[in-house]
Amino acid sequence: MLGYVLAIAIGLSLGLIGGGGSILAVPTLVYVVGVPTKEAIAMSLFIVGAVSILGAGAHWQAGNVNLRTAALFAPVAMVGSYLGARLAGLPFVTDAFQLVAFGAVMVIASVLMIFKKNGKKELKQSAANRSHAHLGGIPAWLAIPVEGLVVGVLTGFVGVGGGFLIIPALVLLGGLPMKQAVGTSLVIIAFKSATGFWGYLSHVTLDWQLMLGFTIASAFGTIAGVI
Repeated sequence: MLGYVLAIAIGLSLGLIGGGGSILAVPTLVYVVGVPTKEAIAMSLFIVGAVSILGAGAHWQAGNVNLRTAALFAPVAMVGSYLGARLAGLPFVTDAFQLVAFGAVMVIASVLMIFKKNGKKELKQSAANRSHAHLGGIPAWLAIPVEGLVVGVLTGFVGVGGGFLIIPALVLLGGLPMKQAVGTSLVIIAFKSATGFWGYLSHVTLDWQLMLGFTIASAFGTIAGVI
């Protein structure tokens, strides 16, 4: 029961801020429900991907999805996600190794969020002022797909959807307003979660009933988050 309550929180996070779903889903499945790590990561990709489609649809109706930017980010993220999932299936990649990697990503995300005060002014700039943004001398049109590939590999390997990385990239490099970045992020998460899940199917055994139950519960949270 606690797991399903937390599943609603997963959907709420995705619908409200366009990310954070996998960071909640994987620990919930592993430590609350007792699902093995690899299966938990695969299930989180399905759950987060499915509810991201629902959230993206609502944002699309509100005009908050930029398909051009999504088309630039999503394909390389999908390739990276599939590669990350296949890498997770190698014999030397144990459950403990993946959990340590997952924890490291969470720590990095936390540090970035704590020390992002200097970035708030940038996030509030107009889209026009950010349209020619660069990242370390790399033009935005190249920096966006490069980050997409990196985020995709992380998604496939540790199950993190990457909303906390995608949204800053879409705002600072893609020049999107925050609401549009959230909606576009959900589209990207849906696509790369699908390829990551596909990459896991050959080396995990899934509890489909539990996974679908979590997906339905998360869907209710997503609807509430979007509204």
